[in-house]
Formats: sequence, C-alpha cells, structure tokens
Amino acid sequence: MQPSSTASAALAPADTSRSGLSILIMAVAAFIIVTTEFLIVGLLPALSRELNISIALAGQVVTLFAFTVMLFGPVLTAKLAHVERKKLFTLILLVFAASNVLAAVSTNIWVLALARFIPALALPVFWGTSSETAGQLAGPGQAGKAIGRVYLGITAALVFGVPLGTLAADSVGWRGSFWILAGISLLIAALMHLVMPTLPVSPSAHPEQKQTAILRQPRFLAHLLLSILTFTALFTAYTYLADVLERLAGIPASQVGWWLMGFGAIGMVGNHLAGTLVDRKPLVAMVVFLVLAGAGMLAAVPLAPHHIWLTVALMAWGIGYTALFVVCQVRVMQAGAHAQALAATMNISAANAGIGLGAIIGGIGIGHFGIASIGVIATLIAALAVIVALLLMRRQ
Repeated sequence: MQPSSTASAALAPADTSRSGLSILIMAVAAFIIVTTEFLIVGLLPALSRELNISIALAGQVVTLFAFTVMLFGPVLTAKLAHVERKKLFTLILLVFAASNVLAAVSTNIWVLALARFIPALALPVFWGTSSETAGQLAGPGQAGKAIGRVYLGITAALVFGVPLGTLAADSVGWRGSFWILAGISLLIAALMHLVMPTLPVSPSAHPEQKQTAILRQPRFLAHLLLSILTFTALFTAYTYLADVLERLAGIPASQVGWWLMGFGAIGMVGNHLAGTLVDRKPLVAMVVFLVLAGAGMLAAVPLAPHHIWLTVALMAWGIGYTALFVVCQVRVMQAGAHAQALAATMNISAANAGIGLGAIIGGIGIGHFGIASIGVIATLIAALAVIVALLLMRRQ
C-alpha cells in the first residue's frame, strides 16, 4: 500500500512530528471507538435491571451493532470517500459523543438501540479511512507501522478500556460510563480538529462507481474470503476462551478477567511484529501468524491443566491473534489499492462476518463435542485459511 505522492508532498519533513502526533490522536480515537463498541458487554446486567428487560433482550443491542457495521459500512465508506479526512474524523467523533450522551439518558431499550445503531454506522467509516490516512501521514514504506500504531488503540481498548469501563460503571453507574466516553470523545474531536493537517483526498477516492469496481475483481474477493476464514478461526476459539480457562484450566471466575487481560497485553507484541512485517510480504505474514495462532489454539485445550505451559500456548495464540488484525487490514487495502478506504471497510465487514460465524461454529462444536473440541475446530479453519493464502501467493 503506497500513499499518494500528493499526500506525501503535503507533509514536509518539518511536519514529521505533527504527523506522528496526528497518528497518536487517531490511535486514541480508536481506543474510544472500540471501548464504546464493547463496553456495553460488561454493562448488560446493570442496564437490563434498570430498564426492566431480560438479559437476552439487552444482548440484542450488541448484535445490532455488529450487523449494522457489517451491512452498512462498505456503502457509507464509498459515499464518504471524497470527504477531507480531518473533517470526517472530527464529525465521526462528534457522532460518538452524541450517541454516548443518548445512551446515557436512555429510558428504554428502543432509545438505547438507537444510541447503538448510530455509532455503528460511523465505526467502519473510521476504520476504512483511518487506515488509509495513517499510511498517507507516515509516508512510503511506513504504512504498516503507522496502521499498527493506530491499531494499538484497538488492543488497548480490548485490554484496558472495557475492564476499566466496567470498573467505572461500578463507581458511577452504567450511565456515568457513557457520560465519561461522551466527554472524552468531545476532547479528542477538538484535538483532531486542532492538530491534524488538512490532507488532500487520496487518488483512491474515486467516484462511488469506480470505488465499487474492486468488488468485481476475483483476487480482491479472494482476499475478503481469507479475512472471513481468519476471523472465523480466531473467534471460534476466542469467544469461548473464558469458558476454557474456567472449566478446563480450573481458574477461579474472579481471576479469569486477569488472564484475559494478559492475553490482550501479550497481543501488543503481535501488533508491533505485524506492523514491521506486513509492508514487505503481507501473505507471508498471514501464513506465519495463522500458524502461530493455530498452534496456540490447538495446544491451549490439552495444556489447560498445566498453567505454565498453558501460558506459553496463550502467548503464541495472543501474538498471532492480534497481529492478524493488522495484517488482514493492510493486505486487503493493498489488494484494493484503487479504492483503499472501501477496501479497508470491506475488511471490517468481513471481520464482523467471521466473528459472528466463529461464535456460531464454536457454539455448535461445544454442543456436539464439548468445550474441549473448539481448539481443534478453530485450528482446522485456520488451516483452510493458510491454504487460501498459499494459493494467493502462488497466483500473485
């Protein structure tokens, strides 16, 4: 993925530090956006009691968010590809601020659902355009590292944002958590407006009909299939990792959260490695990290009773798991080089499809073969993804 020469020229060497600060602000924005997306998982019991609804009904707002991202992301990104990035990011953060305010004052499930639906429309637009913009800001040959830095916001939110938000909910209530997110969103929007340079729209931002032309390219569609398989494999096992830790490893329920936090923290190593490797050979990086994650998923179940070896398996799994987020994003953007924003958003949709499929397949596997089967099932899907990656390498 190469940023445009026009964009590169717009950022003189004197602006290098400003570009680095802009990428950092984008990473913080990513943290806020992902925390907004997943925080509600920890708040479901509290809001179900206050809104007087079942936990199952409350959980549907999570489903609503995921499917909104999957269905509307590509269309909206294509339509907004021509918008100057500084204005677009500032607007998205203001949308998240307003949506969090609406969630904080929700009096019933319908208002809460609306408060979740609106930011879900903006999330994939942010991911599609922020990945491309990070590459523009970083300059030639540095796009992978820049995207990796922005993706640190995802890892930080999964590791720290959700647990800290849940703890905050215990102190200030679930409404207070949304008020805090709204305030931070406003602050980051202001910083984005003040610090980020005005960037020329990338040449990839063609009119919508030219953007969507990549959807008729077999190679690009094969890359999307690879992302779907990858995230299906990852979330077939990860969705039920807490259950594995508690039931197979015998870890007390009160300590499972710390193990999950450690899993995410080690994933930051994968984030760094992915940013370093992906620019040169993205498909090779795919194979390496798929094999690493697959080995960790396969080994975690039989090693569960032996906590030291389980830790080693989880380290391999966590590094591969987090690295594949970055690798898939950069790989699909390179495959759709003439419409990078749309390509990145298509990858987000593919990831959401894989997440949903993984949860379903893992649940079916557990129902038929027990919890001990998910490592094998997930690794088989990862092996299928490796085959697709090798075929793409052969035809490159």
